[in-house]
Amino acid sequence: MRLHINIDHVATLRNARGTTYPDPVEAARQCLEAGAHGITAHLREDRRHIRDEDVDRLRSSLKTTFNLEMAATDEMVAIACRVQPDVVTLVPERREERTTEGGLEVANAGPALKKHVEALRAANIKVSLFIAADVAQVEASRALGVQQIELHTGEYAHAFGTDAAKSELARLAAAAKQGQALGLEIAAGHGLTTKNVPALVTIPEIVELNIGHAVIADSVFLGLTGAVRAMLSAVSAPR
Repeated sequence: MRLHINIDHVATLRNARGTTYPDPVEAARQCLEAGAHGITAHLREDRRHIRDEDVDRLRSSLKTTFNLEMAATDEMVAIACRVQPDVVTLVPERREERTTEGGLEVANAGPALKKHVEALRAANIKVSLFIAADVAQVEASRALGVQQIELHTGEYAHAFGTDAAKSELARLAAAAKQGQALGLEIAAGHGLTTKNVPALVTIPEIVELNIGHAVIADSVFLGLTGAVRAMLSAVSAPR
């Protein structure tokens, strides 16, 4: 199980006051020193947290996996081809949303998505699609030729602690099993915390988690190193 830390909200805090601190690149360094296996950052079209210069600095400093989340647009794909992250995760994006809501529509996507995936693959970048745990979305992702899917765990996170959580977990497990059978690598993320992640990682097909907000929030009380280690403990305990 790989744990990648999303450092977007370090940049959110920096941008709130227009300062140069806290530095997301320094945050990435501390996360890796604490045991994280990779770093994730989302370059949004409105640049509300991570900025272009952050992406360049992250790429030049990171010696481990750098996963760049982005919308499937010509602008973003061009940036990725220039920067050369290890992984690009294509996600849905709406200006009015607080954070990424729902999975990318792959099953009914037009030719533009295929074009973007092919451009990234041609640049030797691993491509992942952030999708709902849905049979049609999993099959369509495989048909596009991507190497990985990241299952949206938001519904599970919202349902955690209620009777609905069991069915959401079963839905994620079924999608993960289906994806692996089709030859896809399975990641998961969104809304995950130290409390709800232990049940999720009992799904054997999931090999990677991308977690950001909970770790940055916990770091207020535990420090960044402590928050990363607490999440690593939660991820590894059931296995």
